[in-house]
Amino acid sequence: MGGLSIWHWLVVLLVVVLIFGTKKLRNMGSDLGGAVKGFKEGLRDGNEDKPAEAQPQVEAAQRSAEQYPIDVSAREKR
Repeated sequence: MGGLSIWHWLVVLLVVVLIFGTKKLRNMGSDLGGAVKGFKEGLRDGNEDKPAEAQPQVEAAQRSAEQYPIDVSAREKR
């Protein structure tokens, strides 16, 4: 029960090509590649907008944390 040998994969590939045809497989591959490219561009565009708006807030939070450190050993009064 090792795994599938190269001959098994070749038979599977042959069956897929016979069922779908090379043109349909090529179109599906290019559609999938375009979708992945569009997704990556969307992520990149989304990340470029946030730092410009959030940068002053991040800097203010960092200054506040440096000025007023949090005492993690403080206990709550009852």
